Amino acid sequence: MSDRALRPTYSLRMDRRSVLAGSFGALVLGKAWPAKAGRRPVVVTTIAQLAEPLRVIAGQRIDISSLMGEGVDPHLYRPTRSDMARLARADGILWSGLHLEAQMIEVLEKLAHRRRGLAAGEATGAKDLLDWQNGLKDPHVWMDPALWRLAISASVEVLAEIDQDGAAVYRRNRDEYFARLEAVAAYTKAAIGSIPETSRILVTAHDAFGYFGRRFGIEVLGIQGISTESEAGLHRVERLVATLVERRIPAVFIETSVSERNIRALIEGAAARGHKVRLGGSLYSDAMGAPGRYEGTYIGMLDHNATTIARALGGSAPEGGMSGFLSHAS
Repeated sequence: MSDRALRPTYSLRMDRRSVLAGSFGALVLGKAWPAKAGRRPVVVTTIAQLAEPLRVIAGQRIDISSLMGEGVDPHLYRPTRSDMARLARADGILWSGLHLEAQMIEVLEKLAHRRRGLAAGEATGAKDLLDWQNGLKDPHVWMDPALWRLAISASVEVLAEIDQDGAAVYRRNRDEYFARLEAVAAYTKAAIGSIPETSRILVTAHDAFGYFGRRFGIEVLGIQGISTESEAGLHRVERLVATLVERRIPAVFIETSVSERNIRALIEGAAARGHKVRLGGSLYSDAMGAPGRYEGTYIGMLDHNATTIARALGGSAPEGGMSGFLSHAS
């Protein structure tokens, strides 16, 4: 999909199958109601990976916030009453889609005829999405910045429709932001590429790094499946322990939004077989870092992950990351 404006389509109700299976185009919902005079337009997103870049792009013209914050698992998240009130007051609603927000599908359906909305992750196009199960696609699109920029760009067009006077500003700021995104992508490619080929294996709590692995050339093995709703079976853990031992994998990684219990089991299992595996660090997968910290930005999240992975697996990456901003407190 290009960066040109999306053509809105209007419907009273979103078909449930289109959310579950995805139309893999811009799923645009509802007529764009103008914001009330005298206040900034309000846009609510489900995940911070959308809200934070859009706040950078929109500046102070639009009030943009996310429902889910640091350490929150979007696969399991259920909206609260206050969430519902925020969504009801919003001029626009943006979410990832592709069944990421599995517990919110009915809520988003009910709001479809009332608000301007977009399933941004579905703006990336079906041909570039990884298969999951039962016709679904892997929803962790933000792990590939080249794909996620399509989701951001489509979301910017929603902002431009809500606040038409700011459209030129948003598109200019978007292009400037994308230049920064290209820089962190280049850094990530170099950092991952510096890992010795035999050690270029990323073992994490759940299978959220498929797009990352494909884009940057690293094999990815997750204990749980793509959704954390699935349980990790004992057989899966045993197979991964055997892989750690056979391939002499030096480190494994926990995720900030997923229990570390299974990762600890891998470390203990490998130790019982005479192979020492260390904890390589915490990665941001389904959630970013705390607001106000560098790791609480989308670019900082990518920088942190690339730096942590490279350093733990024998690659060369500066301790402070691409620009020296990493805090190493996570």
